[in-house]
Amino acid sequence: MSIETIKIFDTTLRDGEQSPGASMNTEEKIQIAIQLEKLGVDIIEAGFAAASPGDFDAISKIAQRIENSTVCSLARAIDSDIKSAGEAIAKAKMKRIHTFIATSTIHMEYKLKMTPDEVIKRAVRAVSYAREFVDDVEFSCEDAGRSDIGFMKEISDAVIEAGASTINLPDTVGFRLPFEIGEMVKIMSDYTKDRAIISVHNHNDLGLGVANSLEAVVNGARQIECTINGLGERAGNAALEEIVMSLKTRKDVFSNYTTNINTKEIYPASRLIATVTGIEPQPNKAIVGKNAFSHESGIHQDGMLKNRETYEIMSPESIGLMKEDTLVLGKHSGRAAFKDKLAKLGFNLELDALNKSFERFKIMADKKKDIYDNDLRALVTNEMTKATQIYELVSLQLMDFSDGTPSSVVKIRKDGKEILEAGIGEGTIDSIFKTIDRISGFDGKLLDYKVNSVSEGKDALASVTVKVAFDKKDPAIIGHGLHIDTMLASARAYIGALNSYLSMEGMLKKRNCDSRETV
Repeated sequence: MSIETIKIFDTTLRDGEQSPGASMNTEEKIQIAIQLEKLGVDIIEAGFAAASPGDFDAISKIAQRIENSTVCSLARAIDSDIKSAGEAIAKAKMKRIHTFIATSTIHMEYKLKMTPDEVIKRAVRAVSYAREFVDDVEFSCEDAGRSDIGFMKEISDAVIEAGASTINLPDTVGFRLPFEIGEMVKIMSDYTKDRAIISVHNHNDLGLGVANSLEAVVNGARQIECTINGLGERAGNAALEEIVMSLKTRKDVFSNYTTNINTKEIYPASRLIATVTGIEPQPNKAIVGKNAFSHESGIHQDGMLKNRETYEIMSPESIGLMKEDTLVLGKHSGRAAFKDKLAKLGFNLELDALNKSFERFKIMADKKKDIYDNDLRALVTNEMTKATQIYELVSLQLMDFSDGTPSSVVKIRKDGKEILEAGIGEGTIDSIFKTIDRISGFDGKLLDYKVNSVSEGKDALASVTVKVAFDKKDPAIIGHGLHIDTMLASARAYIGALNSYLSMEGMLKKRNCDSRETV
């Protein structure tokens, strides 16, 4: 029997961004898209072009950068959405429009307030119009998991006739069990035959997203929609890394299937997504969790020492997680050695980004005795995902008044001018953030604050992630800061969030539609 390739459709930049607090700026989205291309993802769903000018801009820039993956934009079955999608991906080498409409009785009756015939007409119009912009159109039956199979056959016939080449069957609310998904996919796959590819998009509300996706594969699905780290709204989506490694590890079951994924790029992709969104995978998360390859039990350790396969069904190296080593570089090291080390870690930076990262490395080397791979990963990722530097931290001084009230003196550079201001707060962090607010004129509301140690030792880098709302109507903005001094890292993170907000502000205020509407 011939080997069939399962297409991997990554929706981290669209559905994944719908995770509360996971908003990303344009530069961050571009860097993630580049990593997804290195990973070997077949289709990158870069966003929802009609949601906002910010989404449109990010999709358009991604379309111009990506060479080897198809760039896709989501669009409701509305002419204006489809036009936005078509224009956003116009410059992509390979492009797709993904349009959708609800097909379940409950959605048609209560949300759409449309009859089945009206839904079919809307779907046909959407696909026909999308074909004016692209040759590759995907149609999704939103809430397929609760839709009548007869109606899905009928609407699939109509949209395939109109030009759709992929039919997606999303379990939008994560309700179905594996055998139910398998049965639905088998019926639809047998029905559509070679007329269209059957795809699935499984949400993880019952923890079955990956299981449902794998069951779909053995029943005829040839495209799987998923996200890195299982990111997504509510309980998230089926995790790309779990699906791909299941197919690879269990060849006894999936011997007839393969993917185009370069599995050694899984861990770098996971770390990039976690760093950008501030959402770390749980420690015991399959494949990419901190403890995924840890063995504490004495029996397990004994077996591992004798033969790793006693307790490991895959190797850390297979997902790009290399044994941690100390970087034998210091403040006297040159760019060539630095560049070579980054290449080994999977980073191939353009000259400007390389120079900025090298400058940060030299500063780090002055302060830190041992520099580890994770230190470099954090440093480079931090540089790669910075928004436009409208405000830049120059210096920070902390002190307490005689009554114990913490105060901060902050110097910030804007437009070449340095601004010095002082302020007090309920605590040290509060005083820093309030002082920055006084300088900038904004009043940010801190929603989340996290500090992580990047590597080990008393001189470990502190990685600070903040989630800040600068406007009640806009989504929370994430900022990142990196420094040996936690307070300096915190100030950088807050300023990073402010810079991201200002780079996105005009676009956020022009939001056109509810980007939460989803498949």
